[in-house]
Amino acid sequence: MITNLSPESQSFLANIDRVQQTVSQANQQVSSGLKVNAPSDEPDVISQLLQLRSDLQKNNQITTNLGTAQTDANVAESTLDSATQLIDQAISLAAQGATGTMNASDRQNIAGEVEAVEEQMLANSQTQSGGRYVFSGDSDTQPTYQLDLANTNVPPNGTLNGTGYGVDQLITPSNTRLVEDPAGGTFAVSMTAQQIFDDRNPDGTPAADNVFQAIDNLRTALLNNNQNGITAAAASLRTASDHLNQCLAFYGTVQDRIQAASSFAANYNIQLQTQISQVEDADVTAAALELSQGTTHIQAAFQMEANIPRTTLFDFLSR
Repeated sequence: MITNLSPESQSFLANIDRVQQTVSQANQQVSSGLKVNAPSDEPDVISQLLQLRSDLQKNNQITTNLGTAQTDANVAESTLDSATQLIDQAISLAAQGATGTMNASDRQNIAGEVEAVEEQMLANSQTQSGGRYVFSGDSDTQPTYQLDLANTNVPPNGTLNGTGYGVDQLITPSNTRLVEDPAGGTFAVSMTAQQIFDDRNPDGTPAADNVFQAIDNLRTALLNNNQNGITAAAASLRTASDHLNQCLAFYGTVQDRIQAASSFAANYNIQLQTQISQVEDADVTAAALELSQGTTHIQAAFQMEANIPRTTLFDFLSR
């Protein structure tokens, strides 16, 4: 390219352009508080910065998931605490019903109280959190059981829709959900209604600690004025109580682990934000000083350029 500028003028403009770029960058850092506003600002740190931001986004999602799991675990723990109190109430009613002085009418009255316990225990299996059934595993849009006091026949293999002992099983949900620990790995945070209230043997028959069956057996024995049946039901209720307390302990452990994972995630979040800040945040004080100095240099340069004498060939000829 042909130019009519002198070498001195070209050098002057090049230096001015360089200083203006520095001023522009300093001005952007002061206004945004960042030294990396575009990949061209710090090409060497872009890869590191993108990875840090990706890690922060993932950690935030883990934190959200842990918060949801914490809420569900709290609801489940409270529900199981209520369930253990209900089973204790049933044990107390069984002791009353087993008394030799009780007659058929007395036991029928107690059976009515046991029925209320049974209804509440079933309601506990349908507990919801945030519109989801917390004991329905992966199928949390619907309850696993419904009350059916007329259904007292126990099928040989736990057939669906024919559970017996006062309830109908509506679904057999899987429970594959795990929560990620920011420190590494995953862990289970829930149990299903079947695991808690309707424990089964490998062949599908009710296990000895089956909560639903123990309560319904007591109700049936009371209605039939069967003292031996009441005594047997009381023993089953104590076994079921131990099972419920084990489930309650599971959720206590889950709550502790979620709390530890949440604390780790919070600390890790601070660490990531600090690292991101170290990479992309500007030294605003230094940038402001550079902006001020650059602006002063440009003004001084133009003033000096304007004061330089301009002598041409015609000036010499006119003398």
